[in-house]
Amino acid sequence: MSLEPETTYTSFYTHNLVDGNATPDFKEAIDHLVHTPSHIPEWRPKLFGASIMDRMVLSEVNLGPMADEPSRQEAKVVLKLVVNEEMLNLANTVHGGALAYFVDFCSSLALLALDATQKMTVSQAINIVFHSPASLGDTIRIVSRSVTAGGRSASGKTEIWNETHRRLVVSGVHIKMRASPPRSKL
Repeated sequence: MSLEPETTYTSFYTHNLVDGNATPDFKEAIDHLVHTPSHIPEWRPKLFGASIMDRMVLSEVNLGPMADEPSRQEAKVVLKLVVNEEMLNLANTVHGGALAYFVDFCSSLALLALDATQKMTVSQAINIVFHSPASLGDTIRIVSRSVTAGGRSASGKTEIWNETHRRLVVSGVHIKMRASPPRSKL
């Protein structure tokens, strides 16, 4: 009999096994966020990137001490995606705007995994470095980690890897802050 907590979870959406040390309920919650478009009523307007979100495959969710600072916690969320035509630019490689969207969305998942109170945050800054292209049919792996979360701001970092050609496509840092409350109109 194992004293280790159960971590096995198979995605309801993609039917793949999700690796990592997070609990099945936690993995399910992150998977549910990834596939939000799948359960939005048809009468609601479509979300930006909805068809891309629904093709993302959650492959790992880990929670634990940071490698460089073990007294602090870190969340790591890994997703995979096959490049399709709607992600391409005129050069037939993944558009920079699509890559920026992946950094934004996926780093937000890592921040939510670390601290669920990050739900009501807005992007303050995203810094992206483009390293190499990804083309139609390539499989990309999006690895996002939380860096800090607390107070009014949080930050995460993301690397997007081309698994087909084994090279780094993008690295990015995303800073988010708590949204200001709406002002009353008198």
